[in-house]
Amino acid sequence: MTRSVAELLNAVDPAWPVLRDRLAEAGERVLVLPRERPDAERTLHHVQVTVGSSLGAIAYETGGVLIDSGWLRLHGAGSPRMLGSLRSWSDGSVDLFGLSGRAIVVAHDAVGGFFALNGGAFDGNPGDVHYLSPHSLQWEDLELGYSDFLSWAIEGDLEDFYADSRWPGWREQVAPLSGDQAILIYPPLWAAEGGDLMDRTRKPVPVIELWGLSHEWRTQLGLTHG
Repeated sequence: MTRSVAELLNAVDPAWPVLRDRLAEAGERVLVLPRERPDAERTLHHVQVTVGSSLGAIAYETGGVLIDSGWLRLHGAGSPRMLGSLRSWSDGSVDLFGLSGRAIVVAHDAVGGFFALNGGAFDGNPGDVHYLSPHSLQWEDLELGYSDFLSWAIEGDLEDFYADSRWPGWREQVAPLSGDQAILIYPPLWAAEGGDLMDRTRKPVPVIELWGLSHEWRTQLGLTHG
């Protein structure tokens, strides 16, 4: 049964106060985007989780969160700097290539990697976050629930995780982008014949373009979810 916004807001222990403090403690590493209340209510109603959860708190209290100069982008209720939201990434506005109703795309990064919450689309535990790696074009199980994923995003070692995806000067190229843009690297990162990362071309494109390209390439390579 679909719950109303009022029901979803009626949490005994809202997650936002603690989460807000953790985001603030991260300092300049994190930028919380503002949201409009109507967008927040529509997003919360769409994802159908209460504000007692970390996902509900991000959905209702933020327009999204940009981390590490905007390299990692957590989807929220949408904001002028990142129109893409938890709702727009799951309500049919975006072609989900078979994931609709079976996963929620909760974040993406600046080189076309995508994070999705497993709702039956992938092998592994329901509720774990999976990562569509631009290096393999495979969905990789991070074995983290959303709350743990959020902790990793805020406080974890992104430098190590993205060691093979970053180039000298990446911060100056990524920081000015909106959360709806990402860097198209060509030849793509999964192409072994592309050579050194510094020798590949890089240009900003809409992140939705990289989402589509990744699935075109997956189809060409015969890859499936799981």
